[in-house]
Amino acid sequence: MSSDVLTVDVYVAPMRPFAGAPAQGPGDDPMWSPMSSTLIAGAEEAVLVDTLVTLDQVDALAEWVRGFGKRITGVYITHGHQDHWIGLARLREHFPDARGIATPEVVERARFEAADPGLSAYWKASFPGELPQTAVLPEPLDAAEFELEGQLLRAVSVGQGDTEHSTVLHVPSAAAVVGGDVVYNGVHMMTAETDEQSREAWIAGLDAVAALNPRIVVAGHKSVGAPDLPESIGASQQYLRDFSRIVNEGGSVEEIVEAMLELHGGRDNPRTLWHSARTAVAKRA
Repeated sequence: MSSDVLTVDVYVAPMRPFAGAPAQGPGDDPMWSPMSSTLIAGAEEAVLVDTLVTLDQVDALAEWVRGFGKRITGVYITHGHQDHWIGLARLREHFPDARGIATPEVVERARFEAADPGLSAYWKASFPGELPQTAVLPEPLDAAEFELEGQLLRAVSVGQGDTEHSTVLHVPSAAAVVGGDVVYNGVHMMTAETDEQSREAWIAGLDAVAALNPRIVVAGHKSVGAPDLPESIGASQQYLRDFSRIVNEGGSVEEIVEAMLELHGGRDNPRTLWHSARTAVAKRA
């Protein structure tokens, strides 16, 4: 095993409009949350974690990556939501050696999302003319651990994040965790695929991330310029606890949004909060 420490650098695509439904209240404008892609690099080779969405976002990411002068050997995908792997086809055009990889459960979720007619229609309608024509899916890892220039990388399955079968990538030599959508940082959290029980499981998964004792924690959705610090773990847990408590108080969508904005109003993209609140109220029926 190499004694060299891997480096961790983070690219963030800023919040941007998309072709969504009109706003139903203040802050509900159709905006896509800021997203990160992380470069884990050794002396000559590197691995990216998660892709971005649109062709222009991926092209800008590729230009940033080229500035490091590394050979990109892989793209690790943290979970199955399309915004984290749909750019893989475009990245492969830039970096042909960059094979997409993920845990088998994440590959299955990505395969489902690629084949589902409703989800495919949603993405095409949201970003018309801005997506790759043909999906390229990640390939399943044979084991949870793999190496980059002799240094260990660990795919840690934590279960519930903002979707099922979520993972984080642990980089022990850099004391880093690339958290996908298990960890958020300065952005309203997408809870539409959860209920109170699964949010508790999500909080427990964040405990498992904290137990890795990272000094660097990169969130999948993070504000531009937000520091990649372990405090984002506890902040994400508090957001989930607050959301569950406020939903349980029985208010309307507007009341949930108002109460959450009082506590977490400095975060990017209230559109995500409106979506989460509408879904939580619908689940009461």
